[in-house]
Amino acid sequence: MAENETQADKVEQPGTPNLIPPEFAAMGKKRLDELATAQTQQFEKLREISQNWFGRMQSEAALASELATKLTAARSVPEVATAYQEWATRHMEMAAEDAKRIFTDAQKLAESGAQLLSKGLRPGGPGSSSY
Repeated sequence: MAENETQADKVEQPGTPNLIPPEFAAMGKKRLDELATAQTQQFEKLREISQNWFGRMQSEAALASELATKLTAARSVPEVATAYQEWATRHMEMAAEDAKRIFTDAQKLAESGAQLLSKGLRPGGPGSSSY
């Protein structure tokens, strides 16, 4: 008998009641869309930071390889000392660059976190319920 059910019969059957008014559902969807956008931006920043640090690690490996090549080719103690001095100088420069990068990366993440808070996507923010 269920196979003989017509479209009119389907329409006459009461559906599940809509417990959430459409206005509230739209507000909730908008907030979820904002949250998804903010998370996407945050993940993009993290991906960028990760790529930068991967590049940095490759530079470190290249510097170590260059030192090994110079040490292998060195024929005297002064040549070895010069190779180590050049390596140490470049290594210190890279460490200073790392410190700046850490500060910049932390600032980027803090700014995006502040944007999340300013949009009200925090507990107790606009549109949230307080207990």
